[in-house]
Amino acid sequence: MNEWSTKRKVMRHYDRIARIYDRQYAEEQNAKINVILPHISLNERSFILDVGCGTGILFPIIAYKVQSIIGIDTSKKLLQRAKQYTKEFLNVHIIWADSDYLPFQNNVFNLIFAITLLQNTPKPLVTLEEIKRTSKSQAIIPVTALKKDFSKENFTKLLKSAQLKILTMKTDGKLRDYVAICQKW
Repeated sequence: MNEWSTKRKVMRHYDRIARIYDRQYAEEQNAKINVILPHISLNERSFILDVGCGTGILFPIIAYKVQSIIGIDTSKKLLQRAKQYTKEFLNVHIIWADSDYLPFQNNVFNLIFAITLLQNTPKPLVTLEEIKRTSKSQAIIPVTALKKDFSKENFTKLLKSAQLKILTMKTDGKLRDYVAICQKW
């Protein structure tokens, strides 16, 4: 399957399950977010990108602490649901975009989330390189990877291939993902 066929398949899948996404995945997504939050610093100068934001589960958790959040996803229907989370936040913005072609200049964000993203991309290294391109020097980049799709060794190798410094890696047995807190260097 070529790259664009894979991307269309992922878009269609998430468009189909958008109505039930939160019921199906919110608990797991919140668990990953709760693993990440103690390892990052949020303040009124934080300019954040959430790549593969889905329904925006992250937004109400952090929006009141930061300058601005931009959430991107390829599923229009997930983004429609994300708008429900953003109604009360003037600092949250939703954009329909491809994670491999982020519509931002270089060195923009000081924190980029990539939660439950990589297994949905045809070329995870390209995705990570694009995330790195848009992040500022020393930016923190929390990244997760499904254990069923990545071994810990392959995930670690992928992060290192993207030249991300792994600050910590959580492999909690209860989570279906590895959670890495990385930094652009």
